Amino acid sequence: MQRDSVGGTLAVAAILCIVCSLVVSAATVILRPMQEINKKAFEKQNILLAAGVFDKSKPVDDQFELVETRIVELGTNNYAEEGAVDPEKYDQRSAAKNAELSVKIESSKDIAGIKRREKYGRVFIFKDKDGKVTQIVMPVYGKGLWSTLYGFLAIDGDFKTSAGLTFYEHKETPGLGGEIDSEKFKAAWRKVAKTVATPATDTAPAIEATEGRSLQLLEDDGTVVVEVTKGAAIYPSRQVDGLSGATITSRGVSNLVRYWLSDEGYGLFLKSMKEGGSDG
Repeated sequence: MQRDSVGGTLAVAAILCIVCSLVVSAATVILRPMQEINKKAFEKQNILLAAGVFDKSKPVDDQFELVETRIVELGTNNYAEEGAVDPEKYDQRSAAKNAELSVKIESSKDIAGIKRREKYGRVFIFKDKDGKVTQIVMPVYGKGLWSTLYGFLAIDGDFKTSAGLTFYEHKETPGLGGEIDSEKFKAAWRKVAKTVATPATDTAPAIEATEGRSLQLLEDDGTVVVEVTKGAAIYPSRQVDGLSGATITSRGVSNLVRYWLSDEGYGLFLKSMKEGGSDG
């Protein structure tokens, strides 16, 4: 076969394609374990960010030592039965697309616009050294303007106030809906406390008091009250300022948080935890 013939050219092209395919396949197989490690580290970092405790100077795994990963049967107040799914291998996003591992949501209840919801959800339970629950972080997602917003919502150990919210994946418009990544928006979901000192006077001793800001997510009975408003919040204790020029994205965040805190999502489980009915 002549080197410059059509056949020779096609043969060289075919060999090159085969070699490239083998190289790419081999690289995929070899790098897959490292990709999985990086994927898990990225997830843990975002969970810690939602909880407001991430320290970039320390290894992520070390910061996760007091975090317990459990599987909840969504729409109930129970953990999943032992052996139902493996907490370390369970892919919640994939489960939502699997007919056997998910359920169809009634249109009247689908405020997050996701159509189907997985049967089981993960929760990340933060505890102090005495074993007391300090925060619970939950995966949340729902429709924005251009994309599905994926993130983590943290609820404080009082089971009613927000500890943080962060999104790790979306395709919203930069400068508009993309501002859900801004520090200002994320700060509105954090619990902030500060000590205010009143100096002593001739008639009264010095006093130290704790003041701060907290965003209420739930009433004591489990009713969801949090809302992202259109424009400035009127009631800052339970409302978050909407994003300027991004009404649909703001509404999407509001709806997805309200959905996952409702009885359809993690609501019944959180209520049970608060009442001491779970072994958290």
